[in-house]
Amino acid sequence: MSTIPVGISTPQILVDVAKLEKNIDRVAHRVASQGLKLRPHAKTHKMQEIAERQMNAGAAGLTVATVGEALSFALHGVAKIFIAYPLWVDQAQATRILELMRRAKLSIGTDSVEAVEQMAKMLGEKVSKVKLIIEIDSGHHRSGVSPQGAVEIAEAARAVGMRVHGVFTFPGHSYAPEGIDAALNDEHKALAEAACLLRDAGHTIKRISGGSTPTAELSDNAVLTEVRPGVYVFGDAQQFELGRVRWEDISLTVASTVISRHEGDGQIPRRIVLDAGSKVLGGDRPAWATGYGRIAECPEARISALSEHHATVLWPEHLPLPAHGQQLQVIPNHVCVAVNLVDTVLAVHEDGSHEVWDVAARGLNF
Repeated sequence: MSTIPVGISTPQILVDVAKLEKNIDRVAHRVASQGLKLRPHAKTHKMQEIAERQMNAGAAGLTVATVGEALSFALHGVAKIFIAYPLWVDQAQATRILELMRRAKLSIGTDSVEAVEQMAKMLGEKVSKVKLIIEIDSGHHRSGVSPQGAVEIAEAARAVGMRVHGVFTFPGHSYAPEGIDAALNDEHKALAEAACLLRDAGHTIKRISGGSTPTAELSDNAVLTEVRPGVYVFGDAQQFELGRVRWEDISLTVASTVISRHEGDGQIPRRIVLDAGSKVLGGDRPAWATGYGRIAECPEARISALSEHHATVLWPEHLPLPAHGQQLQVIPNHVCVAVNLVDTVLAVHEDGSHEVWDVAARGLNF
């Protein structure tokens, strides 16, 4: 992990720029070697400096979750954007989508006939310029339709003059121990079936889009044409515990200060308390996770509890308890949430210099 810059106030999100760039380059090369395009999900970082590095590394465009995120990146020159979300387009969104379409080539996700018809109603004659990507449920059971349900949506799109360009899925059930291989198989099977059915119905399917950080580097072009990982640029405690990122490759941490320490007595746990609580780390903790995050300087420590401004850290008995005022780096469980809680991060370079990066697309949920 990068050294904590002297004199900063904590809690403060730090990004190790050298590690960030290595992560971006590694995944870009890996995905390209598998004959796939990389369309990274920018909802993880929401920063122009990182988007620029991804595009320079060969990304085919960016994936986002909201119209606001799309506009933020389009205004900074990203020319191809995929809103991988089943939008329900109201009048306010339609106005912004039309503005967005003047700046970038736009793909939009959907998973219902009703949403397609609403989009056509709101966008009018411009709807023909949108590339529609149908979301398939490959086992995560959030949004998305079955492969069989995709044909009805595609027929509705054709009826209102929209182009169905492809299918996509999010294999979210890959975020579980021992679940990655099954999720990868489910993803490929569901997308292959959907694409086949759509082609049989006369639709030209050019994009078959999958991939999350746990599965992206394991994918190939037997079915997929592209993958959309997001967390890979940073890594986080979840990805480490899933075995999808190495400890030494994690590029984002939260600098924090020891504000309380207790040696314990057998009845009371030996612990420290840091000033980084749920308002900077987020509160995500999957049932299988070992805690609410990890400590970069001490892999054996565990964050046992979070309050809004406190992180309670159980400290190993055989190691010295950190002193009051000592600064440590916390690895959040879910980095997307942590980044979304702050306006800026501190980007730290190898020579020790640092600069402020704006989380430019934060809060743009329209």
